[in-house]
Amino acid sequence: MSTVEDAGVRRVHVIELAPKTILTVLAVLAGVWLLASLTTVLTVVVVALVLVGTVDPLVAWLKRRGLGRGKALVLVFVVGALLLIGVVLLMVPPLISQVAVLLENAPKARDELVRNLAGHGWAKPLIGTINGFPIDTLSQRATNAVLGYSTTLLEAIGFAVSALFLAIYLLADPTQSKGFAYALVPRRFHIKLARILLELTVIVGGYMRGQLITSVCIGVFTFVLLTVLGAQNALAIALFAGMTDIIPFVGGYIATAPVVIAVAPRGATIAIVIFGVMMLYQEFESRILVPRVYGKVLRLPPAIVLVALLVGGTLAGIFGALLALPIAAGLQMVIRELRVELPGESHSETGTAALDRRANVAYEQMSEGATAAEAGEIADSMAATVMQDEHDAAAMRSNGL
Repeated sequence: MSTVEDAGVRRVHVIELAPKTILTVLAVLAGVWLLASLTTVLTVVVVALVLVGTVDPLVAWLKRRGLGRGKALVLVFVVGALLLIGVVLLMVPPLISQVAVLLENAPKARDELVRNLAGHGWAKPLIGTINGFPIDTLSQRATNAVLGYSTTLLEAIGFAVSALFLAIYLLADPTQSKGFAYALVPRRFHIKLARILLELTVIVGGYMRGQLITSVCIGVFTFVLLTVLGAQNALAIALFAGMTDIIPFVGGYIATAPVVIAVAPRGATIAIVIFGVMMLYQEFESRILVPRVYGKVLRLPPAIVLVALLVGGTLAGIFGALLALPIAAGLQMVIRELRVELPGESHSETGTAALDRRANVAYEQMSEGATAAEAGEIADSMAATVMQDEHDAAAMRSNGL
């Protein structure tokens, strides 16, 4: 309510909010609070959906070659588990041994470095800093840090197992899983929902392929570099570099530490040069390789790739940066799929909107009386056909036909 005095006349303006507006605001606030409260659950669901989008194409490929879906699912997860166990066995023991040797030799290396710097006047402040560094208790501090994070690690393992079993459930019976989603959506939107689900599968698969490309690149680069220099544990460190590369921004820099440590016995000059080489590779990956690889498979411009990584990392840390690219690509796709013809746009019956309308009419006729799961199967088939027709039409236009 506001009061205005004009020429001795007092006017009172009353602002009233409709009950519907109040309820809408309260519903939005409740939704935001609910999302914040269910962050862990949503994280598990998102990870499970990423696993589904990654594994489903492999299961479908095996199924097309005569293997039953259940057997194909078991084969994919067993092979994946064996590969993971093999990587861990090849990587973890040598790295633990390397860290143990480093901690054991750290005091001796510190004393030697101090002796080398003692004859230089400019190095006196640096010598004081080195002497003050608690190297003697570094091993104990590292052990305490590991114990301190053990609870968090166990929670993360529990969430990972939950996501894995949820993904297995969704993959074991995809028809019923999709049927639940289709049951919640009115049938006039089923074609759009089917298109979105198909596009999400493509996006997740493209994201995982892109991640595999970047991880293999840094792994091969690290292995070749260490092999040329004759460093020990080249394979283990290369595998570690490939694994940590999945962490945006800092993963490559984490991988740099064991590389530098591995070449340190060859002298400080070699270690500094290798450190510079690894930094240059990180710049190459973040500025050139990542935007081009992910931009191509996710159909995102390179600038959007960098901005999405920054926004995701700022809002949700490492996990946000991990999912920033598929989420950005998914949002772009959803906006494209939920297209609305604006005033002034062409309403030609040959346009995509007209094609959608005709597909919806045919779908409603074909799915009449079907269950949600059966209707979902029909919608998937029709959406795939429509998308293929659009792809063929786009290819003909690009070829000038």
